[in-house]
Amino acid sequence: MERPVRFEQKRYLGDKRTQVVHDLDACTDESIIDELMSAETYICFGPDTLPEARNRGYKRCGCCGDPADDPVAAGG
Repeated sequence: MERPVRFEQKRYLGDKRTQVVHDLDACTDESIIDELMSAETYICFGPDTLPEARNRGYKRCGCCGDPADDPVAAGG
């Protein structure tokens, strides 16, 4: 999936409404990101990492890659 222009340098994008984090490199459903961009209810993280998103209470989206690839979920 192509990253939105505003997030060319970011990988993780959170949905403030649902507390779900999307991996722009691994998302398999572009419509989710398109809807998030149009609703303008997104947040990016600093640092731009999945552990930082988790520290802020966000959970990984099921459409964004294989959770087994997530070192935090796998216990690593």
